Amino acid sequence: MVQNVAEAKARATIDGERPLTGMKLFAGNANKALARRIAEHLGIELGRLTSTKFSDGEIRLMVDESARGNDVFIVQPTCAPVNESIMELLIMLDAFRRASASRITVVMPYYGYARQDKKTKPREPVTARLVADLIVEAGAHRVVAIDLHAEQIQGFFDIPVDHLYGGPILGRHLIEAGYKDQDDVVVVSPDVGGVARARALAEQLSSPIAIIAKRRPEPNKVDIMEIIGDVNGKRCIMIDDMIDTGGSIIQGAEALRNRGATDVIACCTHPIFSGSAANRLQDSIFSKVICLDTIPITNEKEFAKLHVLPSAPLLGEAIKRIHFNESVSTLFNDWH
Repeated sequence: MVQNVAEAKARATIDGERPLTGMKLFAGNANKALARRIAEHLGIELGRLTSTKFSDGEIRLMVDESARGNDVFIVQPTCAPVNESIMELLIMLDAFRRASASRITVVMPYYGYARQDKKTKPREPVTARLVADLIVEAGAHRVVAIDLHAEQIQGFFDIPVDHLYGGPILGRHLIEAGYKDQDDVVVVSPDVGGVARARALAEQLSSPIAIIAKRRPEPNKVDIMEIIGDVNGKRCIMIDDMIDTGGSIIQGAEALRNRGATDVIACCTHPIFSGSAANRLQDSIFSKVICLDTIPITNEKEFAKLHVLPSAPLLGEAIKRIHFNESVSTLFNDWH
């Protein structure tokens, strides 16, 4: 790591890049490996921070270096264990606020509790707003996230939110794999809500799109899959923001195969892979499952069909632009 950081600093000097003076990058325990890769990409050392637990399970945190007057970035996706990750993030924010950091930016590649972003039934909470309020109240000045479950979550914050997209990373990988400008390739949205994401990837690959529309005819009945678009004889690329248990996307893939699809691959930004999802995906009809490393993939979640792409270069570039008060949105000029 030290050697890689030194090499990155040397490259920055040769390329004429500005030094990241006054910036510090810290990480919680949620995805420390990703934080190290971001630090390596930026050519800086990861800040020293100790996070342990008291005997009753309470988080004990100590920042082991000065942060006074610094532009502080905290890398902490709120992934499993979700409640612990959120609590650790809030404690880190409080620590840096009390340490007189000039600005605190939360880099949370995965935003947990995002699936309840509106009330659909009486007496339901809006947890996406609740988490946003907690983060702001704890002292965050800015938030960076990748592929929020719903884009309107940005409006739940009273501070700036930089919403990054994982689609271009997935798209570049698919282009390199030969899926661009192919007559037999179609991009599929697994639900109506993901049409914009599928359309953006389809434009990148110069491919048509199809949509899987799900409806429940009556309570306690199995979902009926309606497919809008031509998938017969096609290689289908299903794209979603996350895969949790895998049940819905596997069911969609089976519906595509029943409609004549010759091959189906799955793409997602956030590999949650709860329970036996890894085994289910490995045993499914998917030929390949592609994801980003926004969430750490433990050994039990790895499987032969899985291909993980790096998000550190995207996050590192966004952090650099925020530090220098430059545009972040221009990273996605070719992504609609």
